[in-house]
Amino acid sequence: MKPRITLITLGVDDLERAVRFYRDGLGLKTEGIVGRECEHGAVAFFDLQAGLKLALWPRESIAHDTGLPVDDAGAAHVTNSTIGHNVSSKAEVDAVMAQAAAAGAVIVKPAHETAWGGYAGYFRDPDGHLWEAAWNPAWELAD
Repeated sequence: MKPRITLITLGVDDLERAVRFYRDGLGLKTEGIVGRECEHGAVAFFDLQAGLKLALWPRESIAHDTGLPVDDAGAAHVTNSTIGHNVSSKAEVDAVMAQAAAAGAVIVKPAHETAWGGYAGYFRDPDGHLWEAAWNPAWELAD
């Protein structure tokens, strides 16, 4: 398999609230909610970086599309999964964490020096998805 990850879809309980968090709170670019004309079609897409998008889709719609119960369709966000947002400095980690908190995120673990020589913190979005804001001194990031 050649890896071609182009879309990360997060199941949400309240699409409008989730869009406000990511668009207004975190400043991610989106055209807003599209697909309202189709049952189970309402979704919001956000541009992350070249070739990668974030989608917010109601958990009920994911369950309908996959044929799984809502609990199973949304279970991936609950245990031992994170989405990593890597940045270029410790100060940028602190800024991301502050922005997330101001947008309504729950700070799970404040930014701190890590055992692997970096700097990172964790927050949960309003639907419980766990994000890590991290700076890794060994990684060079392209803008």
